[in-house]
Amino acid sequence: MAKTALITGATGLLGRQVLKAFQRAGWNAVGTGFTRAQPSSTLKVDLGSQNEIITVLDEVKNPKTTGSSSLYDPPPLHLHSLFVEPGAANRFPDKCDADPSGARAINVTASGYLAHATNTRAILLIYISTDYVFPGNGGEAPYQTDAQAKPPNLYGQTKLDGEKAVLAETRATGLGVVLRVPVLYGEAQDHKESAVNVLLDVVWKAQEKNADISVEDWASRYPTNTEDVGRVCQDIATKYIEAGEKRSLMPKVLHFSSEDRYTKYEICQLLADIMGLPLDGMVRNKQGNDPNGSVQRPYDTHLSTNALKDLGIDVQTQNFKDWWWVMQHRKPKFQTDGYSGDERCEQCGDRIQILSVQLTSLYVQS
Repeated sequence: MAKTALITGATGLLGRQVLKAFQRAGWNAVGTGFTRAQPSSTLKVDLGSQNEIITVLDEVKNPKTTGSSSLYDPPPLHLHSLFVEPGAANRFPDKCDADPSGARAINVTASGYLAHATNTRAILLIYISTDYVFPGNGGEAPYQTDAQAKPPNLYGQTKLDGEKAVLAETRATGLGVVLRVPVLYGEAQDHKESAVNVLLDVVWKAQEKNADISVEDWASRYPTNTEDVGRVCQDIATKYIEAGEKRSLMPKVLHFSSEDRYTKYEICQLLADIMGLPLDGMVRNKQGNDPNGSVQRPYDTHLSTNALKDLGIDVQTQNFKDWWWVMQHRKPKFQTDGYSGDERCEQCGDRIQILSVQLTSLYVQS
């Protein structure tokens, strides 16, 4: 019998890839959305409504049947991705500060509703959190899962409070798992979906006359591909479900991150190089946080993946530079040059190393 996963925020940057990862692994994967929900593919659910949360869980777990077969099998898993539509959950610190009550409603209150609803129905909940729960002071990274959390801004605080709400509801059953991830990038419907993808627009803006765009070149970031996060979520779900009652002895908090390290300016440099564009209109800003700024950002919140490794879960990630090379040089066919794993773009002749089946499938689909 196939397992069933319910993915909230399945119309968003991360949710789309998480949904695909479970579908590829043979699960009955059901997605929810709100402003971008399509009746043919996703269920429209307002995560701010406790009644709607309960209704969708019960409908998916105990579907109405027509004939002798039901649409869904009883789900052993509810996967909760808080990286949802921009109108529902603010994952951008500045926007979170602009609407603190809205951020708390979705990141904390709704998370508590979900945890209570899933826990009382014996459904596993995976809560997606952030590296911004840590202060990111110089010399402290990489952070282990048991490191002391001290968020530098409201966004990180609401995510940490969401973690606490989930783990408090599921403490007795072990049916709650927190997965912290860093800044994400990947296949997007709009560059603005990702704090990394949107830098493509910044690079193009820098081409304008007298652009003089200031870009931060101070804090370390570890951009991680959404496909990799989706795969890891599926691996976690499988591990924890197969563990049965022993999952209560398994870690309640996990970290996943790429090892690729860049500042925001360095990402712009990389993208400009890939696109063959100059960066004369961009200025490095090495000042760090403005002490009087409304939102403070951490210097380095690199996450240790040791806990995942201890569970036997693959923590390899797609190479950041190679992924962007493929996305910017994609064509229906490649010509090989005889090197294992290396291919050349028909357009420019550059060699591109294809690092994973996931990366290749992204290329083929585009």
